[in-house]
Amino acid sequence: MGTQAYVSAASGLSTTILLERAADGDQLAWGQLIDDYDRLVRSVAGSFRLQAADVSDVAQTTWLRLVQKLHTIRDPERLAGWLAVTATRESWALLRRAARHAPMVEDRPDPDPAVDPEATVATGDAARDLWATVAELPPRQQRLLIALFRDELDSYNEVAATCAMPIGSIGPTRARALSQLQRKLADRDLGPADL
Repeated sequence: MGTQAYVSAASGLSTTILLERAADGDQLAWGQLIDDYDRLVRSVAGSFRLQAADVSDVAQTTWLRLVQKLHTIRDPERLAGWLAVTATRESWALLRRAARHAPMVEDRPDPDPAVDPEATVATGDAARDLWATVAELPPRQQRLLIALFRDELDSYNEVAATCAMPIGSIGPTRARALSQLQRKLADRDLGPADL
């Protein structure tokens, strides 16, 4: 089964064409790429529980990395995955820098015996694996899953407005997205027992 080209709903252009035009300095193409993918970039950074300003920093740095690597993107139609991986790396880098500069605290409270540190780390790793896999889905499905499960929008009207899709399309699109996500996770041995 071949890769299906993502076409921006707003511009009607494929990611490949948008990237080519952006490389030629077309600011409208850059704007459309950001409109199409910034929510994904910010949701990946948000999965690290960063403060809003840090999420913005990660997003800005991720877009800067795209500018720097624009001519080396081998498969433009997989831009979503590239952006998700880059946002993950930038989030880790930000956390490492923050840890290096954090002041040493002498009086630390006793750890809560009810909190299992290994389980906490495993849960965080599983969430990052899950959202990185979501980033490989077609952008329309990504936006829908983010709206439904990360942003936890209250109504289908909000979801439809956020995702620019008719309410009647939400259920079938969600079913296809979850089915595709389940297959991708199973291919990576990240089934329900691992998440």
